[in-house]
Amino acid sequence: MSRRDFLKGALAAGTCHALSSLAPPAWIAAAEEDAAARWAHGEPANQPMGTARGIHPGRVAWVHDPGAAHWDGDVQGGGWYEDRFTDPVRADRMLRQTLKALTGAMSDAEAWKRLFRHSNECRGRGAAGYQPGEKVVVKLNLNCCKRRTDPGQGFYNTPQLTIALVRQLIQQAGVRQADLVVYDASRFVPDSIFDPCHAEFPGIRFEDRDGGEGRFKVEPDFKTALYFGDPATPDHGKTYLPKCATAAVYQINAAVLKAHSLAGVTLCAKNHFGSVYRENTGPSDGHRGWNPSHLHLSINVAQRPMGTYNALVDLMGHPDLGGKTILYLLDALYAAPHQSVRPEKWQSPPAVNDWTSSVLASQDAVAIESVAVDLLGAEASASAVAGAVDNYLHEAALAQKPPSGTRYAPAGDAKPLASLGVHEHWNDPQRRQYTRNLGTGEGIELVTG
Repeated sequence: MSRRDFLKGALAAGTCHALSSLAPPAWIAAAEEDAAARWAHGEPANQPMGTARGIHPGRVAWVHDPGAAHWDGDVQGGGWYEDRFTDPVRADRMLRQTLKALTGAMSDAEAWKRLFRHSNECRGRGAAGYQPGEKVVVKLNLNCCKRRTDPGQGFYNTPQLTIALVRQLIQQAGVRQADLVVYDASRFVPDSIFDPCHAEFPGIRFEDRDGGEGRFKVEPDFKTALYFGDPATPDHGKTYLPKCATAAVYQINAAVLKAHSLAGVTLCAKNHFGSVYRENTGPSDGHRGWNPSHLHLSINVAQRPMGTYNALVDLMGHPDLGGKTILYLLDALYAAPHQSVRPEKWQSPPAVNDWTSSVLASQDAVAIESVAVDLLGAEASASAVAGAVDNYLHEAALAQKPPSGTRYAPAGDAKPLASLGVHEHWNDPQRRQYTRNLGTGEGIELVTG
């Protein structure tokens, strides 16, 4: 059944449920008119593949608060990153609600205990939590940002959710300031994030491409390389990770909600395009070696069909990246239709002609991407979502035996990757249910609040 036919049938039968009840008739008409032009994944709904991960396997927690983001869109009057346009109190509350919904904990501190303990148990480190002296890194997506604030620039992690995360780690998880590193290797940490975080927690280390002004310059670890599933990929075995990532015991992948001109989407997996270094990229390389352009061919969803190699799987599965990640977090207070533009209001419920005002989190690297792909794929403004967008999710979910036949072993050892998580598509854009919601399988569970 096409999405157009489904919408007609749902209206006739009165079967629109849950969040779709917020959609006014104007949205239904627009969605019906646009349905034929939107991205279609081409696989049956609610058919999970891979092995679900997490305390509650396959769980993705999603909290939406329409009062969190209220920028007027006028760049002459200020930027979305300012507290007067993005509510720091609501952002903090949304993060706390998301973490408790994800873990099932009754308190913030207990939520973090469960996340750290589960990570250690899965890695054979025993039922231990964070210990002082263990490094924790947070990978932000600072693409589009400048060092100085600029209302006209594109979208990156909101300062409000970022400082809420830092505050949670220090005050609730008990992480020492000296053990916490926040980085994006190929970009700049902007004043809008650095200044409030540094003022409250001066002991935290911020690392970016150039360093300076209180930040530190990211250094590559030449002892830790990426080995690509396709050895013909340029700089196979000569693409290196940041020392801050390899020295860490735990990582938090804090990405944003964006579509992308090459990959279709840019979420937690592609966030690590800001974690790769190559030598000899030439004097014209503005990234100074922190340049992922050699991976662009493998992620081009317009040219590469389903069942082909994708370098995102190597990033998701590397033991110093995905292997250390205790939390996948999507800062979706705003969303952007393209990697290089400012955020735009959505048309999809519950954000009808409004900002997305959401936070999503999971312990399952594949599940959270699958939910975000469904959200972006149903949004009319996300026109870049086209082509084999979910190919990398099939490859990651079935990494031990992927459709492409690729042998994914990104650490360069003899042990190929196992499944990195569970993938499926929801039943439809209105009900947004997965198999664990329906009680029909062991796939994704979307918990909303």
